[in-house]
Amino acid sequence: MDKQEVLLAEVHDAFGLIRVLEVGEYRFLEFGAAVEQSCVFTRDPSWLEYDYTRAMLMGGLLHAAPETALFLGLGAGTLTQACLEFLPLEDVEAIELRPDVPELAMRYMGLQNDSRLYIRIGDAVELLDSAETADLLFVDLYTDLGPAAAHLAWRFLERCQQKLNPDGWLVINQWGTDEDKPLGAALLRGLFHRHYWECPVKEGNVVLFVPADLEQTLDEASLRERAATLAPRLGYSLESLIGALRPAS
Repeated sequence: MDKQEVLLAEVHDAFGLIRVLEVGEYRFLEFGAAVEQSCVFTRDPSWLEYDYTRAMLMGGLLHAAPETALFLGLGAGTLTQACLEFLPLEDVEAIELRPDVPELAMRYMGLQNDSRLYIRIGDAVELLDSAETADLLFVDLYTDLGPAAAHLAWRFLERCQQKLNPDGWLVINQWGTDEDKPLGAALLRGLFHRHYWECPVKEGNVVLFVPADLEQTLDEASLRERAATLAPRLGYSLESLIGALRPAS
């Protein structure tokens, strides 16, 4: 029997429609005409349902001991919530374009009012310069039409990398092409000197892991160790995602 879809909230803002729907034990944040942005398991808001969010969390494990993180694009806050829960973060900043989104996330999607989390409203491209530097920087800027232009903006992505502390990691949820490559692969290769790693995920996206500098490499053994240690708390294994890692395509 199909579970009933229940509309919990509907908001119209300057950018269009935002809806919160509930289906069984899951709640969905949607932009526009049924474009799903986030999914939350209501019994455990830090549970990551999708591989692309799990791959992004895995990006956080590339750092030995991250204290600071910057999220460009908050959505329902599921990834932010998971990172606060499972990484040793002390200071987290999130920049979200739409003022109603954090409000809906806290009211309906289980985003905790955490003293370590500071949310700013505005355009990430404009506010990036005034953000603190971070050990981890997550880019997930999507509208109901797909990735924001910033995902392919050379200067913006360059500034993201420059916001990283030494040993930091930039994690980008990039749209995937039909050839299973990240959107703008040629631009990314040029910008980051082919020095990054990719994780294609079953949702069709390709998550990118870009180190702060060219001296820094991805230590797969340490990543496996941290992921294995965390698996009992996560409730799932990251092993298949680690297995999918590949150099820049």
